[in-house]
Amino acid sequence: MPALLFSVSPDSYDLAVREIREEFGRDVAVERVSGDLGRITQNAPAVGELARACDEGRIIFVRHLTVEIASFPPYDAPPAHELAELVLAELPRHPAALAVQTWTDGAGSGGTYYHLLDEALGARGIEVTRSGQDIVVSCFVSDRAVLIGLNRLEDSLADWPGGRMRLARSDERVSRSEFKLEEAIRTFHLDLKPGGKGLDLGASPGGWTRILRQYDQEVWSVDPGALDPRLSRDRRIHHVATTAGEFFRRNDVRFDVVVNDMRMDQVLSARVMLDAVPHLRRGALAVVTLKGGGRNPLDAARRGMDVLSKEYDVLHARQLHHNRREITVVARAR
Repeated sequence: MPALLFSVSPDSYDLAVREIREEFGRDVAVERVSGDLGRITQNAPAVGELARACDEGRIIFVRHLTVEIASFPPYDAPPAHELAELVLAELPRHPAALAVQTWTDGAGSGGTYYHLLDEALGARGIEVTRSGQDIVVSCFVSDRAVLIGLNRLEDSLADWPGGRMRLARSDERVSRSEFKLEEAIRTFHLDLKPGGKGLDLGASPGGWTRILRQYDQEVWSVDPGALDPRLSRDRRIHHVATTAGEFFRRNDVRFDVVVNDMRMDQVLSARVMLDAVPHLRRGALAVVTLKGGGRNPLDAARRGMDVLSKEYDVLHARQLHHNRREITVVARAR
């Protein structure tokens, strides 16, 4: 069976290996390729099985998946037309388009290989883009090896090179935390119905509130701290300058979505989400980041999700690119 390649945050590699072996057996053989890339070399599950385990939150620390089809030293790279043939030989028929995603274990993008594949595949009449196609060619480049992988987008977990989502900065951005919610919405294809009512717990300075407004939610932003002044002109943002507990004691609005990026222990944060349930419509969407975890972030995250599971169905849980040392959990209120 071909090797599977998986990407992670460099600090979370050992946690990802632990999760994979707990899910698929201790005899799964894994080797580290680089800081953020691992290779399952023996007793690997089918890539679809591994993708489902990641998508359902049973494996949290894997960000991107592909099936290895070739590897070689950088100094012995085949010419562009041979790279293209390596890819096309794995497909039952030539597709009209492919996504080619390249990245490195450093600051570079691996762009040389993108252009080589773009040119060679284009010469065969195949459109090449960086995302948005059903089949993804992954190319990882380091000073020791070049690895080529191929996978269906639906089993890749992310439509970005190695799961490294890059979001454009804008003058309207009020905090870096906006990227975390935006990445979750895009990665998990969250459906925020226009005209809904959103609750942002621990909102200050208002980054997640701003993202919810971009998806046409009327937002109640709960935090004793101030919101960015640029949000004050929006009449569909209601800043309630108090704690979550005090807000719940007085609130009579029912919400379609609740988000929580508060800086607190995983279990405490999950309990705040339980307190929110009486204020949610049935089936309301919830997005929460579970922070830190000390020496054992995997078990800490699981404790937080166990608490959430008392009142929510957990749909997804993953350490996304913009999370750093956090976990994003998506759930639905029962």
